[in-house]
Order: sequence, then structure tokens, then C-alpha cells
Amino acid sequence: MVKRIFAEKKDGYDIEAREMLRDLTENLKIKGLRKVRVIARYDVEGISDAQYTAARKVIFSEPPVDYVYDEHMTFAEGERVFAAAYLPGQYDQRADFAAQCLQILTTGEKPVVRAARVVAVSGDVSDDDFRKIKDYCVNPVESREVSLEKPSRLEMTYEIPGDVEVISGFTAKTEAELSGMIRGLGLAMDAADIKFCQNYFAVGEKRDPTLTELRMIDTYWSDHCRHTTFLTRLDDVKIEDTTIKNVYKRYLTDRMYIYGGADRSVTLMDVATLAMKKLKKDGALAALDASEEINACSIKSEVDVDGKKEPWLIMFKNETHNHPTEIEPFGGAATCLGGAIRDPLSGRVYVYQAMRVTGSGDPRKSVGETLSGKLPQRKITTTAAAGYSAYGNQIGLATGMVNEIYDEGYTAKRMEIGAVIGAAPAENVIRERPAPGDIVILLGGRTGRDGCGGATGSSKAHTEESLSECGAEVQKGNPPEERKIQRLFRNPAVTRLIKRCNDFGAGGVSVAIGELADGIAIDLDAVPKKYKGLTGTELAISESQERMAVVVRAEDKETFIRLSEEENLEATAVAVVTEEKRLVMTWRGKIIVNISREFLDANGAEKTAAAYVPAIDRERGFFKPESVTDIKAKWLATLGGLNVCSQKGLAERFDASIGAASALMPFGGARQLTPEQVMAAKLPVLRGDTTTGTLMSYGFNPAISAWSPFHGAVYAVVESVAKIVAAGGNPSTIYLTFQEYFERLRDEPERWGKPLAALLGAYYAQTRLNIAAIGGKDSMSGSFLEIDVPPTLVSFAVNTVNVEKIVSGAFKKSGSKVALVRIMTDQDHLPDFAWLSEQYNKIYRLIQSGKVLSAYAVTGGGLCEAVSKMAFGNGIGFTFADLPPGDLFFPCYGSILLEFDGKAELGAVIGVTGGDTVSGRGFSLPLDELLEAWQAPLEKVFPTKTDEKASTAPKFAYTEKSAAAPLVKTPRPTVLIPVFPGTNCEYDTARAFENAGANAEIF
Repeated sequence: MVKRIFAEKKDGYDIEAREMLRDLTENLKIKGLRKVRVIARYDVEGISDAQYTAARKVIFSEPPVDYVYDEHMTFAEGERVFAAAYLPGQYDQRADFAAQCLQILTTGEKPVVRAARVVAVSGDVSDDDFRKIKDYCVNPVESREVSLEKPSRLEMTYEIPGDVEVISGFTAKTEAELSGMIRGLGLAMDAADIKFCQNYFAVGEKRDPTLTELRMIDTYWSDHCRHTTFLTRLDDVKIEDTTIKNVYKRYLTDRMYIYGGADRSVTLMDVATLAMKKLKKDGALAALDASEEINACSIKSEVDVDGKKEPWLIMFKNETHNHPTEIEPFGGAATCLGGAIRDPLSGRVYVYQAMRVTGSGDPRKSVGETLSGKLPQRKITTTAAAGYSAYGNQIGLATGMVNEIYDEGYTAKRMEIGAVIGAAPAENVIRERPAPGDIVILLGGRTGRDGCGGATGSSKAHTEESLSECGAEVQKGNPPEERKIQRLFRNPAVTRLIKRCNDFGAGGVSVAIGELADGIAIDLDAVPKKYKGLTGTELAISESQERMAVVVRAEDKETFIRLSEEENLEATAVAVVTEEKRLVMTWRGKIIVNISREFLDANGAEKTAAAYVPAIDRERGFFKPESVTDIKAKWLATLGGLNVCSQKGLAERFDASIGAASALMPFGGARQLTPEQVMAAKLPVLRGDTTTGTLMSYGFNPAISAWSPFHGAVYAVVESVAKIVAAGGNPSTIYLTFQEYFERLRDEPERWGKPLAALLGAYYAQTRLNIAAIGGKDSMSGSFLEIDVPPTLVSFAVNTVNVEKIVSGAFKKSGSKVALVRIMTDQDHLPDFAWLSEQYNKIYRLIQSGKVLSAYAVTGGGLCEAVSKMAFGNGIGFTFADLPPGDLFFPCYGSILLEFDGKAELGAVIGVTGGDTVSGRGFSLPLDELLEAWQAPLEKVFPTKTDEKASTAPKFAYTEKSAAAPLVKTPRPTVLIPVFPGTNCEYDTARAFENAGANAEIF
């Protein structure tokens, strides 16, 4: 019998309902809407009345904050009601966790639970308004409207899958018929690829393929899995710009140095990796950890553990989920972080910090301005933030930096990047080549229908139909399950059993297991399933999350499974390494895939393309100085720009203190208002303490790249390096990883020229700075109809550091001299790299000697942005020396501001700290006015203040505003808070009282 229960938050705790009311009122412009109620609904099957009574106030609700209703709810007259639930087959964490809790209570079989969200709206809401509300709240990619009536049964029904499906007559089909198959099956491969497949099966195998084989090959050769675009041969390169042409010639010369006379194609991949190969051959990458595994970037480091040096491996990785996040923001962003974690995790290191860098259109635009076939930008950006933060907060991963880049080009397709960093003692990581007879164990989550086609879907351009047709491609993550894998892999007794490991991302079983060795035999019947009814094809390509494929010796199989079960992880032997170099899959005892490794590794038919790079229009360049007549107006406009203004409301949705390893919080100073430019954390030692930590930063400005992709990449590298140096990092030991994101290139040479120019720019910067990108990720589907994303190459920089030497960005005291180490550039607006390297090394030595109190890298908003942000953290103003007005706003990327403790020993002194204004020749701007202008633009999208009428915060007696009080116009109470020294309680507690309207003094 099905039992039904409703739980609704009481007044004052109904945060979700109040937020939905605000969202619907502001975005849908439904002014007559007066109230929104959000009720969690559960249908349960498989428990007794007594068990239901026991669970009612323990599992399904919290009596102090919830109203509970049994079986039926009565709604007021005039309330309009609808219910929504996830699509069948999608993972529903709320329902799953309720079922797990019930199983603990009943100690029997796991009950069946179905969850839904009931929404009731009231006020002057017309039929059209109600339809708009439902369309806005129910995304067809992930969910659907469901009946308000209680079902009689909850068990999912499923069809018995048919037998192995052979594509009869495939080897004899005409080119027109093959093209029709591509359209009919929605394949990502092109006409040349399917013809290549036809020839293989006709000549090599002398048979027709199964549908599973064709689907699996399509997945293997997708851009997402095999970087098809980046591996396309560029057989016709034309470059008109002299500067870029000279860099290309240098690249060709370095190719000869690396490859000699070997016949190697010019590809985007080769341009992207040649700097690393050259510097490695030159002996410049001493810390690079090279192996056959390609899970994540890996470097070697000597780590201080209780005063003793230990060899460790540090791994870092960036990952995008642009396509999934565009169509299903919560799940796409959540699994972006989950996928990023799994790459270094599969390298057997513990991931301890994450960075999130995203690209969006203007989120302040109304729903009425949304393009047909798109979700509103505001809904995408806010829901994606909720998804990423929910995953990070649940898995227990500190998110050290959150930045969103705004550009209208990202309305074509959102950019969602997760970058993570992890580490482990080197002795815990064993890497051996799999041998015949070794066993492949599938570890972690079960396989479902969710995620089928994700790899091929993300390789396609977004169309108006994507929202309604791509549901199966976007999967829901289960962070607690991945957390268990993290715990398991911290056990050296486990990791030393692993010869090789792969995470389950794009391609599912076929790629994750198929790439572990040249010869693999997979038993799909052994793969654990979320539910019955899955076909062999679905089992082969499903991207269901939180799974690992692990190779162990046959004699270690039972030990590994036992250790996994101790962490409550399911581990199942599903494959064996074979002598024959073929990928074989069986289902229902029959072979449904049997393909040679050589054919799979061919990546389809060889692709060729032409690239054309036009001359850069330097007269209309990004770095052209502008005249400024009204400094105040320009200053306020600069701080109010979307790419300069405060994103604190966004960042506060993420927890930066989990794990107690963070060395910098996202916002610095006593007022937590200076945005830090790096994320920093101690390494995750299990025993003892360490002073060894890591820094991670990023660099990218879409405005520079839109003008010149070459310069955009150069300054992305320079910006990421400058931020590391400003925080105290060593410029000579920095390692990079890149994220490339470009429009659909089609067969148009000028479109191909954009990523080529960007990669040449990155190549130029790497070779001149003598540092290298040792990894990266490309995504080449940033198009929607006729709209394209801006040419995007994001540079991520990583460095090890003594955490006691890290410098933060906020001004530390009044009376300090502040100097600018200003970048020197040539007539092509390119840095003098020899001079820059020299200056960066001097800055590093000054910071290590303790002579620098604060430092900040100058970016797009120039000195105006940098000085303002440095001033906000501690409320310390600044007086400029006599500078030309244009210099205050010039985007001198690569330049660094230094606050000295005494004499300024480097750069040109531009002013002195102190007071409560930012002033100079002819202007004086109060800090509180600047702060207000900086905080206002995104306040309605990502609020930092609660609605006073709805607030249930405690009231305190007010005290007089002191000189050190926050820069607000209303006096605030002061509360004394005892905390334990050396913990992160200081920040969290102080922030809690800050939000409650009080100053916090720690003792």
C-alpha cells in the first residue's frame, strides 16, 4: 500500500518559497502574485503503519521547522497548485536518501520512495500567468509535471529489452542511406566517419555491425572523448598578421627540434602541446610527473610534514560541462564538479580544493528577452550555482574561488568550468601496465539510463530542440557516493592494489573500461544496475555518475572488493584484460561488441581543414588608451561593470572552509570585501601538520579575445601567472592547464583560424616565460543558431608555496607606500617577457623576505578596480600621486601593485594608503559610495542581504559605530565570540553574525 506525506517549512524557515516568490515576481513580471508555497511530497511503498509513524517526524520532517500533512493536503480557495518530479530514470537524491534512511529504520528491504515538489501560488494569477509559472519551474530536460492524485503502485514498469540488434545491410548501404542513418539515429559522426565504419566492417570484419557497436564507436570518436576537432590535420594555413605569422614559423622550427624528420601533421592539438614538449626536452620541467595514465596534470613536490620532507604528487584538472549546464543547469553544473574531481581522484590523490569559472550572458535581463529555445540567463546562472555548490558542499570540498565572466556571446552556450587540485604521498600511487588475466572492477554507483548520449550530445551544436530532446543526456550526481570513493582512495592499502584506474565520464563503460588496456573483455550482465530493463547499448554508453574502473591482479580481486565494502561501496568484477587487442562486450551471453583496438584508436576518418588568421586591427585594439574627463563617473561606471562588480553574493553560496585547509578565504580583510585572486590551501596531510600549500589562479578576458584571440591567450597566461606571483608564488615553478572553448568551426577557414591564433598566443607566452601547460580540455561546440561564444582560452596556473609566506590582497595599514610594477609592452601590445620574468622574480624575493604587506594583479578595470578592491577589505582608503586620468583605467594586464612595509623597493610609487576616500588630482571618492556602486549590479541576482520583513534574525542592542566598523551607513551591534584558535570558526561565525546584522569581535 502506498503511503503519502507532505512536509512544508514553517513561516520564517520557508526560504525556498520566499526566493521563488521574488524570482517569479521579478523575472516573470507577475505583479499580482502574493504568495508561493513549496511542499515536499513523498510517496512510500514497503513500510508498515508503525514504521511510517516512526519515520514521520524523524526522516520526512523536522518538527521544529516543518508542518506535516498525512495523505491529503487542503489548499485555500484561489490557490493554484501543481506538482513536478524528476523524469523516470533520473537519479532523485531526495527520494534515494529517504529510502536509505527508511531501510536503516526497518532493517529490511529498501522501501520504494518517490518524491515530488508541490507548488501552490495565490494572488491575482491569470491562466496565462499560471502557465508561465509552470513552464519556468519545470525544465523538460530533467523533470515533468505529475498528477496530484496518489498512485496505487510505485514500482517502475519497464519493457523487456529485445535481443542483439544487427544493422542488416549496413555494409551495402549507399552514401545517401548512410547519411540518413546519421540523421535518424542522431549520431555525432559525419559522412566520412560512417563510411570509414562501413569499410571496416565490410573488409575487416566481413559482417554487419550491431547497433551497440555503432553507438559505441560514435561515442568513442566524439569530440568530447577523442578531441576530434583538435586532431584534425590543418593542411592549409594562411596567416596575414605578421606577428602571428612569425610565431607560427617559430612553432614550425620547434617541431623540427622535437620530431626531427618524422611525418607529423599540424593540428590544434600539436600547437597546444608543443611548448610542453619543447620545455620538457630542454629540461625545464623538472617537477613534471610523466606516466602512461592521462587522468590529470601531475607534478612532483617535496612536502613538509612536521618538519620532514616527503615526496608527494600534486594533481590538478579543469573540466567543462557547457552543454549539460546550458540545458539542465543544476545537474550539469553539479556533474561538472563531480567529473573534475574524478579525474585526479582516479589518479589516487585526495582532492581538497575547487575553483569555479563560468561564462554567462547578462543575468539581469528579463525572461521576455530570452531567446526561443533557451532557458533565461538568470535561471541558468542561479540554478547552475546551486548545483555546483550543492555537490561541493555535500562531498565536503572547499570551493576556494568562484568567478563568473559576463559576455553576450555566452548566450550561445554557457561556459561551466570546474578546476580542482588534489595530492597524495607518492608512495601511495602505483602505476603498472595491465597484463592479460588482470581483473577490472567497477566501483561505486550503479548504472542507469541517465547520461546516455552525453558525450555525443555535448559534441553537437545547441539547437532550439535541445531542451526537449536531450533529457537522457544529462545525469544527476550523487556526491555522498563519490565522497566514499575519496575516503577509500585515501587508504594506501587500497591504492597500492591498483595498477591503473579510469573514472566514468563521457562514454561510460565503453570508454572508461575500454581504454584501460589494448585488450578487454567486458561482461555487461555483471554491471550493477539501478533498475531493470536496460539494453546492452545503454549499459555500454551510459554516463551514470560516481563510478570508477579499477585494474587489479586476479589474486587481489577479493581483497579490493572487501576493502570497498568496508566503505559501503559496491565493487563488482566486470571485465578481464585479454591478450588479443580487441574490445569485446557480451550481453545475455552473446557478443554484441567485438572491435579491434587499432580501428577504435583510428578516431574515424582522417579530418582535414584549412585555417585562416586575418591581420589584427590594431587601430581598434583593446589596449587603445581613452581620454577621461569625468573621473568620478568613469570610476563608478568601471566598478559597476559586470566583470568588475562584486560577486560576493554568488561566492557565499559555496563553502570555502570545508576541511580546515584553506589558507585564504575568497574575500579578505576584516570586512571580508577584498576578492582574492588565487585560491590557496594546505596539502591534505592525514597526520601531523604541514606548511606546504598550493596556489591556483586563472586568467581570461573575453573582450581581449574578441579583438584578437592571439592576444587574448597571451594575456590569459600572463594574468594567471601575475596572480600567482602577487600571492607569493615562485614564477619559475608554475605549471599551467588550459581550457579552450570555441564556436562550431564547420568548414570555414576563418573560424578555424580563431583557435589556431589563440593556441599560438598561448604557445608564445609559454616559451617566453619558460613555463608550460601540462594539460587542458577543449570544447568546440559553442554555437546556437547564428550566435557564437567569444574565442575562449582560459589559463589556470598552479604553484606550490609555503603557506606562511602567502600575501593577501587587502591593504593592511595606513601610511604604506604602494608601488606599481607596470608591464612593459611593444608596438604590438605584447609584453617584454624578459623584463617581466625579471620583475616577477624580484617580487617573489621581496614577498619571501616579508617586505610586502599586500599585493594585487591589475586586470581589466585597471588601477581603478585594483585599488578599490584592495581598499574595501579593511576600509583603508588611498591617495594617488599625480597620475594622468587615463592611467587610472588602463587595463595593464600583468602589472602588480605592491604595498610595502617601509621603503618601496620595486616599481614606481603611485600613492599612499589611509583615510576613508580614494582621492587624487581633482577627485575625492568616499569609500562607502564606491562600495555601494560595486555591490549594487548583481544584488538582485545573487543577494547578500536578507529581506528585513522576512528576517527571523535575532535582535541586538546597538552600539556606536567605531572607526573599524564595516562601511555601511547603519550602526551595527557588536557581539563577542569565543572561538578555538587555529580553526576556521572565526570566519564562519563572524560571517553568520555579519549576516544577522552584527559586528563580530573574536577573542
